[in-house]
Amino acid sequence: MMVDVRCGIVIQRPRAVVAGYAGDPSNAPSWHANIGSADHRGGPPLGVGTPVDFGARFPGRELKYPYEFIDAVPGRRLVMRTAQGPFPMQTTHTWEDVGAATRMVLANTGEPAGFSKVAGFLMAPMMRRAMGQDLRKPKALLEAGAADG
Repeated sequence: MMVDVRCGIVIQRPRAVVAGYAGDPSNAPSWHANIGSADHRGGPPLGVGTPVDFGARFPGRELKYPYEFIDAVPGRRLVMRTAQGPFPMQTTHTWEDVGAATRMVLANTGEPAGFSKVAGFLMAPMMRRAMGQDLRKPKALLEAGAADG
């Protein structure tokens, strides 16, 4: 069962600021509720082929999983993918101008494996809720000027 979830939000900041902040994996722990760490092994600049190791927090344990950037258009789009873990997925961030503001869209697509396959139909609503909450964090931080990329 393929899971494809997209969420978007308009942030009252220029696209360069929003994309600079949200497209930097080292900022992910500050706005993704379940991400506790992000280490990009390729070093700056970030681009296609850059590996990033994320640490996810779940009740009682920390999971590490590697992503690789597979598409990067600075200030416009960042696509990364992981093939490991119970839910191999592709994550896409896009940013577009909406007047002086920015529309940021976060999309996760993948096909659950193993036990996650059984719970796949429950994953999309849970992911949509979590992604919506995650998107409100950079909006609040950036609009307050607390994280100007």
